Amino acid sequence: MKDTLLLPQTEFAMRANLYENEKHSFDEFSKYAYKLISSKKASTFILHDGPPYANGHLHVGHAINKILKDMINKTEYFLNNKSIHYTAGWDCHGLPIEQQVEIKLKDTNPSIKQIHDACTAHAKEFVQIQKKEFQDLGIIADFDNPYLTMDFKFEANIYKCLLEVAKNSLLIQRQKPVYWSWAAKSALAEAEVEYQDKQDYSIFVAFKLNDDAKNKLKSLNIADEVLNNARAVIWTTTPWTLPANQAIALNKDEEYIISKNGLIVAKKRVQDLSEFNLEEIASFKGDFLENTHAINPLNNRLSKLIVGEHVTMDGGSGLVHTAPGHGEDDYYVCLKYNIPVIMPVDDGGCYDESILELVPKQNLKGMHIFKANEVILELLGDALLKQSTFIHSYPFCWRTHKPVIYRATKQFFIAMDKKFYNNMSLRELALSEIDKINFYPQSGKNRLKTMIENRPDWCISRQRSWGVPLAFFLDENNELIMDYELYEHLASLFEKEGVRIWWQKEIKDLLPQNCKYDANKLSKVNDILDVWFDSGSTFACVLDSGNYGIKAKQASMYLEGSDQHRGWFQSSLLLSCIINKQAPYKSVLTHGFTVDKNGRKMSKSLGNVIAPSDIAKKYGIEILRLYIASSDYSSDIKLGEDILNQASEQYRKIRNTIRFLLANTNDLEKMCYEFSELDLLFLNKADEVFKLCKKSFLEYDFAKGINALATFLSADLSGIYLDVCKDSLYCDAKNSTNRMASQSAMVLILQKLFIYLAPILTHTINEAFKVANKLVTKNVENIFMLTEDEINVKKSSFEYEKLVEFRQDFYEQIDILKKDKKIKSTLELAVISSNEEMNSFKENCKFLNISAFCKSDLDFVKIAEFKQGFIAYAKDCKCPRCWRYLSKDENSLCLRCSEAIK
Repeated sequence: MKDTLLLPQTEFAMRANLYENEKHSFDEFSKYAYKLISSKKASTFILHDGPPYANGHLHVGHAINKILKDMINKTEYFLNNKSIHYTAGWDCHGLPIEQQVEIKLKDTNPSIKQIHDACTAHAKEFVQIQKKEFQDLGIIADFDNPYLTMDFKFEANIYKCLLEVAKNSLLIQRQKPVYWSWAAKSALAEAEVEYQDKQDYSIFVAFKLNDDAKNKLKSLNIADEVLNNARAVIWTTTPWTLPANQAIALNKDEEYIISKNGLIVAKKRVQDLSEFNLEEIASFKGDFLENTHAINPLNNRLSKLIVGEHVTMDGGSGLVHTAPGHGEDDYYVCLKYNIPVIMPVDDGGCYDESILELVPKQNLKGMHIFKANEVILELLGDALLKQSTFIHSYPFCWRTHKPVIYRATKQFFIAMDKKFYNNMSLRELALSEIDKINFYPQSGKNRLKTMIENRPDWCISRQRSWGVPLAFFLDENNELIMDYELYEHLASLFEKEGVRIWWQKEIKDLLPQNCKYDANKLSKVNDILDVWFDSGSTFACVLDSGNYGIKAKQASMYLEGSDQHRGWFQSSLLLSCIINKQAPYKSVLTHGFTVDKNGRKMSKSLGNVIAPSDIAKKYGIEILRLYIASSDYSSDIKLGEDILNQASEQYRKIRNTIRFLLANTNDLEKMCYEFSELDLLFLNKADEVFKLCKKSFLEYDFAKGINALATFLSADLSGIYLDVCKDSLYCDAKNSTNRMASQSAMVLILQKLFIYLAPILTHTINEAFKVANKLVTKNVENIFMLTEDEINVKKSSFEYEKLVEFRQDFYEQIDILKKDKKIKSTLELAVISSNEEMNSFKENCKFLNISAFCKSDLDFVKIAEFKQGFIAYAKDCKCPRCWRYLSKDENSLCLRCSEAIK
C-alpha cells in the first residue's frame, strides 16, 4: 500500500550545512542582489552607512551592526516596496592607523610622504579585508563603489564642508583648555573621551592672604594675630596644576568663615573639616573678598579671589583652586576677570621652560606632570594641610587608553551659541531639528537632546598629519587669511591630487596663477580635522555630492551603536544643520553592545570574545542573524554557546517547516481556491500573524515579529495544520479538490514566509526558493524578484481559539491514554461531544486526527472523559492504506482510499 501514497519530495535538505552553503550563496548574492534592490521603485529608502574604521578584522559588534542594517534594508524592500540605497563606507584617516604606521617605520625617520603612503596602504588593506568579511555575513550593499574618506574627491568634499562652516561664521580660533591626549600629542573631542577609574591625590593647601585681603577683613574686627595668619584653604585633586594657579573662586551666595587659627573655608564645609580646628570668629559672604588676593605658596605669585557659580558645597573647602589653562570652568570664570592663561605644559605632558619661573625652588623642566605630583607636594611644605589618595572616574583617551588632561592650546572650534541662521545658534537649530526625527528606541531622542544642550564648542583641530588639513594660510602677522576664492582653488587641487599635497608642496605651488598673495609672506596651518568631522560630513560627501548613485539632502535612517549619540549622530547633525540647515537623517536607530552570557563586556583579557568567523564555522551566519532578529537589540545583546545553540534549535524548526511545505506542494500543478473550512481557518490565522509581523518589522521591532511568526510556525502551522493535512496530502487522489486546496493554501503561506523571512534568513530562503514549485516562485528567477500578495480569502465562520482550545483539552487526555498504553494512535478513536462549535465544524475528525465524531454516544465504547466530551474507540476497522478506522473489515480499503487508487 505504501507505493500508492503520495509521499512528500523535495531537494531542500533537512540538514542545512550552513557554513559551506552560505559561502557559495553569499558570493552569488553579491553578483546581483544590490542591483535588484536598488532598482527604481516608487520611492527609495536611504540607509546611510556609518563608516567602520579601516583598521583590524571585524568583531561581533560590527557583525550585529551590519546585519541589523541588512535586515532593515531588506524589510523596506520586501515589505514596503521601496528600492534601497546603501553604499558601504570606511573611515580611513586618524590616529590609530597613524600610530600603527609609526611603529612600523620608527627606525627609518620617515618623511610625511612616507607616513601618508604607509597609512594609505594600511587603510586599503583593511578595507579589502573587512569588505570580504562583511560579504561573508550575507550583507547586501554597494561594495563595488564604496566610499572611502581618503579618496581624493572625498577629501576635497570634506574640506569644502569646512569652508561652509567658515562661510557661516561659525569657525573660531582661540586659546582655550581642551581635552588633551599627551600620549597622542593631540586635542580630543568630547566623543573621543571615555571614563575609567583612576587614583589621584586629594590635597588641602593654605594660601596666605595678601595685604589687600587682610585690610578688607579688618572691617570685621578680627584680631591682628589672626589676620597675620589668615589663609584661604583650597582643595584640589591635581597638584601638578598648582604652578599655573591664577585665582581662587568662591560662591557669592554662600557664607564663609575665618577660624581662630586663620583658616578660611565655606561655612557648610566646617563640619566635614573639623580636623582643621575651625573655631569660627567671623563670617562673610563669598563676594566680600572679591578682587583681593592670596599668595601661591609655590612661587609667591598673587592669586586673585573671584566668585563663580560653578563653586559647590558638596566637597572640598568651598574655595576652588583656579588655573584657567587647565579647566573649562576655570577658563570661563577667569575670562570675566581678564585673568590671563598660563600654560607651562608641552604637547607630551611635560613641563616646558616656563615652569622655571613658576616653580623657582626646583628644576621641573622636562618632568611629566603626573610624576611631578609628589615633588609639588614636598615643595608646598607647611602650606600642605592634608593629603590623601582616592579613586574616582577620570577621562581617558579612547585611542591610547591613557589619562587625558585639560590643556590650553590654540585650537579651531565650531561655535555652538553664535547666532547664524534665522536668529538661531547652531545649538538651537540642532535642538529644533531633533524634534522632527523618529528615534528607535524613543529614549534616544532625549539622550541626543541632552548631549546637544550640554556640549561645549566643538574643537575640530588635531595636531597630527594623517587626515584632512585645516588648509588655511596665515599672513606675515600670523593672522588667518579667509579668502574663499583662494580656498576653492585649493579644493580643486585636493580633488585631483589629494590633501597630502598640503604637506608635500611648497606654498607657491598651492596658489592660483596671478595670485595677489606673496607666497614668501605666507605660512600654513598644519593641524588636521578631527576624524569626527570626516565622518560627520559624509551626508554631504556621499548623499548630496551625487558621486554615489544618489542625490539627497537627507537619509531615511542612520543606524549605529548607542555610543554614537555622542559621536557620529551628533557630528553629522551639527554639520548638516550648518550646511543644509536641517538634520541629515529622518530617523535614528540605535543598538546596544555585545556582551557575554553573564552580561560582561567582551574582551580578549577575559577570553570571552566570539569572532564572527568562528560563529560562521560552527553555527552558520543564519543562526546569528536569527538570534539578532529575536533579540531586544535596543539594549545589550548577550552572546554565548548556549544562546547560539538555542537559536540553532529555533532555526531547525523553521527550516523543517519550510521543508515540509516545499515537499508537500511539490506536485501541485495548478492553484485550487475551493478551500475547506479547515484551510480557511488556518489561512485566516496566517493572515493575522503576517499582518502583525509586517507591522512589527516596519517598526523595526524584529523580536516581536519573528517571535510571533516562530510561534505560529511551531504551534499552529506545524503543530496542527500541517499535521492534520498529512492524511489528505498522502492519501487523497493527486488532483482531488481537498488535496489541491490544502496544497494551494500552503503555497500562499509559503510565498508569505519567503517574503517575511528573506530579510532575516536570506541564504535559507534563497536555497528554498531554488527548489520550490513554480507556483510558489511565480516563475521569477530569484527571491529578490518575488513580490508580496495578500491572502485574499473569505473569513472562516469558526472561531480559531475555541477550536484550538477543544483540541488541546482532547490531547491532554490523549497523553494519559498513551502513557497508560490504552491506545497507540488517535486514529483508533471517536469523540462524543455536544460542543456546538466543534459539531458544526465539518472537518472535526481531520482537525483532531480521529476516525469519528458525533453528538451522542451511539453505543460507542467510552474509555475516557475530558473537559468537553468523551473519548471512545472507533467502531469500524482500520484501513490498511490510511490507517483510519473507516473500513468495513480489516482487509478492505475505506471508501476514500478505494477512490484514490483507481
